[in-house]
Amino acid sequence: MKKDNSLLFTEGRIGPVSLRNRTIRSAAFEGMADGNSPTRMLKDYHVSVAEGGVGMTTLAYASVTRNGLSFPSQLWMRPEIIPALRDITDSIHAAGAKASIQLGHCGNMSHRSTAGETPISASGRFNIYSPTPVRKMRDDEIIAMSKSFGEAVRMARDAGMDCVEIHAGHGYLISQFLSPYTNHRRDRWGGSLDNRMRFMKLCMNEVMEAAGSDTGVVVKMNMRDGFKGGMELDETLTVGRELERLGVHALVLSGGFVSKAPMYVMRGEMPIKALTHYMDSRWLKYGVKMFGRMMIPSVPYKECYFLDDAKIFRRELRLPLIYVGGCSTRQSIDRVLDEGFEFVQMGRALLTMPDFVNHMRDGLESSGCEHVNYCIGRMYSREMACHKCVNDLPPALRREIDTIKSRQR
Repeated sequence: MKKDNSLLFTEGRIGPVSLRNRTIRSAAFEGMADGNSPTRMLKDYHVSVAEGGVGMTTLAYASVTRNGLSFPSQLWMRPEIIPALRDITDSIHAAGAKASIQLGHCGNMSHRSTAGETPISASGRFNIYSPTPVRKMRDDEIIAMSKSFGEAVRMARDAGMDCVEIHAGHGYLISQFLSPYTNHRRDRWGGSLDNRMRFMKLCMNEVMEAAGSDTGVVVKMNMRDGFKGGMELDETLTVGRELERLGVHALVLSGGFVSKAPMYVMRGEMPIKALTHYMDSRWLKYGVKMFGRMMIPSVPYKECYFLDDAKIFRRELRLPLIYVGGCSTRQSIDRVLDEGFEFVQMGRALLTMPDFVNHMRDGLESSGCEHVNYCIGRMYSREMACHKCVNDLPPALRREIDTIKSRQR
């Protein structure tokens, strides 16, 4: 039931940017780029979300450099794509919403064929989840990479983006420097948390300078890495305080490593048949069929699954906080806003129903997302899509979806 005093349809601010309501389409990877460039499909999806009433929609994972790509269907920030991005932002603005883009670097989660070179990271250990050898970054590369983040923000501004979201979580490059699990350096970039935050601070100084006075800056960060040996609340709270000190306008509070604990990020069960069905590589398909359930363990889904940890950040920090994780109903959205969070991000709910926000105005309580994660399994090889919207779904995948739904009851 709608609340008369709900904050949902009130305006909110992220730095210099005003949003018409408290909803944001999260930076859930769409897989809708071609040749690392925007497509009509990418535009049409984000425009549909904007027309569907969301306050701001976020284009997902644009790499700041070529060697930060993990998939050919990801965006790569470079001058050639600015006109196509501008076309998307103009259309989003015409629909009444604000536009944002997530900027990051995947670090060790790439391959030579995609990155154009041996993948790089804070440390040079072999990544069994890609799988690929990984090279430790040199000092000069670290400094140059921080400048690449700033240059990507400048291009985003040129493309008409109202906000940028810097990805410092989920086991991507900034997160690889922050986490003791991936950072084994013994120089000024590793060891103590102060040292492990050094790369993040370099990047954010470049980002804040490039953002100027008219662009909102959001950072997605982990509250926990989601496994033993990763970051926990004591360290991530320090990271959050440092980002606040650096002048960031808002934080997205998330968790997990997509390479080691992906379902900690997304919750539920990974549909292995859907994941392998769309893979082109035979050896990879076979390996995932054999070992996928062991490498991608399930984590039970519940609405607002990050909320308990996020409330600790809410007590400790003053800057606006954006909640993400298990908000697919009106009740859960109001619950989060009532806890003092300024905005709510949604991904899968807006894939199932791009106009969910408008429908909530009319009294709809749920997006209808069934949390079977077909969309997640599919996105590694094809564009992200809800199983409800796929007409030619093979019978084996329909049976898998039904089985997952039965286990959730």
